[in-house]
Amino acid sequence: MKPIDLITPYFKTHRWIIVLGLLSLITVDFLQLMIPRVIKWAVDDLTLLTAGHRTLLGHAAVIALLALFIGFFRYVWRRCLLGTARHLEADLRNRFLGHIQILSAGFFDRTKTGDLMAHATNDIQQVRMAAGMGLVALNDAIVLGAAAIGFMLYINVELTLYVLIPMPLVVLASRLLGRRMHHRYQQVQASFADLTEAVRERLAGMHMIKAHNEETAAMQAVRSVSHHYVHQNMRLVGITSVFFPLMMMLTNLSLAAVLYFGGRKTILNEITPGDFVAFISYLNLLSWPMMALGWVTNMLQRGGASLARLNQIMQRQPEIKDPPHPAVIRKLHGALAFESVRFAYLPPNEVLSDIHLTVKPGEVLGVVGPPGSGKSTLLSLVPRLGRRSG
Repeated sequence: MKPIDLITPYFKTHRWIIVLGLLSLITVDFLQLMIPRVIKWAVDDLTLLTAGHRTLLGHAAVIALLALFIGFFRYVWRRCLLGTARHLEADLRNRFLGHIQILSAGFFDRTKTGDLMAHATNDIQQVRMAAGMGLVALNDAIVLGAAAIGFMLYINVELTLYVLIPMPLVVLASRLLGRRMHHRYQQVQASFADLTEAVRERLAGMHMIKAHNEETAAMQAVRSVSHHYVHQNMRLVGITSVFFPLMMMLTNLSLAAVLYFGGRKTILNEITPGDFVAFISYLNLLSWPMMALGWVTNMLQRGGASLARLNQIMQRQPEIKDPPHPAVIRKLHGALAFESVRFAYLPPNEVLSDIHLTVKPGEVLGVVGPPGSGKSTLLSLVPRLGRRSG
């Protein structure tokens, strides 16, 4: 099963809520695009000295009305999209915890508790961010960006082409840096799991640490893992700190081109002053989709890496599977017998090898040996907490 299959059924179940949220989000985008048009009309009226009290009041009323509608539809999309992402987070966490409860005891012998805690908290949160704000940012990057460019083309094609010159650099940066972000975020998540496990172990054994005066050693162990976590995050920051400023730099370069070439066209009466002001407003609206492209790349890479980590656990199957209709045993009769039993937590390193024993009804068998010799492992095979190798 692909990692995306973990959340696809949830999106299908809540598809109409998501559709309502996306439609509301698109409505907000287009209402925002209408405000520069109203500003253009007002500036042109002021330039031509035809604007009176009633004209300016009418423009202001239109902008106020647009703001009210934007506020309403923004509330709707936040409730629908971000609310659905929150419910997805809760559902995914419940499914994750429900799944690990059916796994065999051997799984927990091979998996750190801190790693499972990282999956149940940080990984699921990153999936929620990608499914919520990641979807919003992706929509804005596509819809708002394309619509803003469309309005800019309507004002002046040549001026819009100057703005679009940096776009190939944005796409190239997204592809190159996005791959590196995905790999480094996987390393960050693995390091976070190690840190969680280190802290959990010290907290669980704090009474023993204090009894043996091992506080300094415990602090040094946690400090070492913490430094490694910081190092992995700084490697990730090294990429994101390049990506986001690059988006802003390209936006500001576009603004410089608009001020020069657009100013010349305004002086030559190729565009009106209202067109010039509206064009800068659309450029400001376009700056968010350009930043959103970097943001959504970061969130989707984080969410994808976390979803892949979760899928690795969700694909694990119990070593011992019960039949569909297990027999009900009310009272046991007979002896307990082990015949050539072998067991290994991590093959081929066997903990038990060629074990033969029989315990008849009423008999008591004592099993002795040094720590780590397999006494507890032998007893765990009786209630099928582990599956014998032979």
